[in-house]
Amino acid sequence: MEIERQFWRAIAVYRAASLGHAALLLAGAGGYARPVLGWLVIGLMALWTAVTTLAYATARSRPLLVADVLVTLGFLLSSPYVQGSDAGPAGVMPITGTWIGGPVLAWAVYAGRRAGAVAALVLAAADLWLRGAPGANPGVPLNGAVLLVLAGVVVGHTARLTKQAEERLQRAAEMEAAGRERDRLARGIHDSVLQVLALVRRRGLELGGEAAELGRLAGEQEAVLRELVRAGPREPQEHADGAGLADVSALLRRYGSASVTVSAPATPLLLPSVRAREVAAAVGAALDNVRLHCGDGARAWVFAEADDGRVTVTVRDDGPGIPAGRLAEAEAEGRLGVAQSIRGRVAGLGGRVEFVSVPGQGTEVEMTIPAPARP
Repeated sequence: MEIERQFWRAIAVYRAASLGHAALLLAGAGGYARPVLGWLVIGLMALWTAVTTLAYATARSRPLLVADVLVTLGFLLSSPYVQGSDAGPAGVMPITGTWIGGPVLAWAVYAGRRAGAVAALVLAAADLWLRGAPGANPGVPLNGAVLLVLAGVVVGHTARLTKQAEERLQRAAEMEAAGRERDRLARGIHDSVLQVLALVRRRGLELGGEAAELGRLAGEQEAVLRELVRAGPREPQEHADGAGLADVSALLRRYGSASVTVSAPATPLLLPSVRAREVAAAVGAALDNVRLHCGDGARAWVFAEADDGRVTVTVRDDGPGIPAGRLAEAEAEGRLGVAQSIRGRVAGLGGRVEFVSVPGQGTEVEMTIPAPARP
């Protein structure tokens, strides 16, 4: 991702600049006990800066980040040998200077604010241990530790929000491109295949006999093709960051056919993947009941919408309806299609199911599922 690469470039610039600051501190301080050892440490810090800059630009991994923290701790703990044992308690900045912030920023960009805070606490604890209790120079050690932790938290939070924004923008661009391509294909199909199927359906019904059966089949295929063109891509959309969100609308459109009409918003109805599949399975069970109890010629409609932190899916049919008390009787007889396949699934998601049925006027099944707040 381009924005994430920019973060890593910024970290490389920070490490190079803070390395120069550490070199200036060493050059300007005449009271170092072992200046030659100090320049050796600076040289090794420069080498590690080059190694991490190249490594983070190509292959970032947790072992590399852990090694970064450990190596930085080693350089930090070398300060008493370079500066003298009294430099830390006197409040003198370690030889590493601000260079120790590099691993904190790296962890924050790689894994978010919590990881950045943990890396900052580890390095800040080592820094405070070197400087001793803040009695001799009140406030200075603690200020540095607090700033280090704040940097890890703020940069981690900003990096995570920025990556999420880029992912959403990319998904929006992909959806727009897919929509344009779908519209282009739809125009071509409408001008050719759909018109031919519509003509076969009309002529078959006019001629009657076996031609009428061909016309009916052509009409069914016309309806399926129209639904396919209108619905667009049917694969669930997964988040690249591993959150596991799936588009309920895409899963429901798989049920579209000549006898089942699926209506859903153009924008994705996102739920965690497991919850989305359970909702789709409950809708599939409701449609199975329509075919079983209303016959192959029954029509069904599936409506999906989201409002006020909920996703609502409604399945309606034009069948004979369910007699009063029949659902309770079926459950008592051990027929658990509605009880388990529909109510059980939705209840397991923390939702509710409502049945509305009028004899002779069909049945409506409304499933309401809470949708967790998106980050």
